[in-house]
Amino acid sequence: MSDKKFTNYRPYFNFLNSLAKDLTRYYYKKLNKPFKVINKSKSKGYDPVTQADREFEKFIRARIKKKFPTHEVVGEELGRKKTNSDYTWILDPIDGTRSFIIGNPTWSNLIALNFKGKPVIGLANFPKLKKYYLNYSNKAAYVFEKGKKRKIKVNKRVSFNKIKVAGAFHGWLSIKKQQRIPKVLKLMQFPCFDALSYAHLSEGRIDVVIQCANKIWDIHPIIPIVKAAGGILSTWDNRDPVYAGSILVSGNNSIHKKILKLLKPAL
Repeated sequence: MSDKKFTNYRPYFNFLNSLAKDLTRYYYKKLNKPFKVINKSKSKGYDPVTQADREFEKFIRARIKKKFPTHEVVGEELGRKKTNSDYTWILDPIDGTRSFIIGNPTWSNLIALNFKGKPVIGLANFPKLKKYYLNYSNKAAYVFEKGKKRKIKVNKRVSFNKIKVAGAFHGWLSIKKQQRIPKVLKLMQFPCFDALSYAHLSEGRIDVVIQCANKIWDIHPIIPIVKAAGGILSTWDNRDPVYAGSILVSGNNSIHKKILKLLKPAL
């Protein structure tokens, strides 16, 4: 592989900008109907999937294959199409399948373009909310709604004693570990709505998002959006968020460091 850096955002931005609209149209034309739920967990847990998850992923893969046939693709439902390309698409066809199942409109289509393993462009499309989030560069991200686009920025100026914190452990953090972080639990006073919470942080609506058990397709599409909006991301043990797992996202570095310290007993 070469040492070249990713700079040519426009063709990928244009592709995802168009795809977001097509995904919403596709949902209302083909997938907005009754469905069966399948538990794909091989253990005693619950990991639901619907036919819509798979149909969305097939639709996205077909578009990528037509436009960028040499690119690698990794999707939650249909696995990995391996190539020798520097470019890899990471797909979560429905992020928030549980929300999708019960009719909560916060589910989304998440897509990341990775260049040499690094997420550079992310799309979070919310068909039921009829809006989507997409970054144009590492310095500019937008929300598109009602035919208009608006640049988004995190709230960097909020003081720690006024932060709005949204969190969800998805059943992955034991009660014993939760008891070790009472200050974090006390701060978590706002609901966590799948990827929408990360998007809300990028808009400055909330200041901290704390989640467990993120897979790469849950977080890679979010990373470029949050970073372009000025946010900070890491794992709970302060590693690169590309590794996924337990994720912390904050509006500024000072708040991020303080929350990391409070989370440490739960590691």
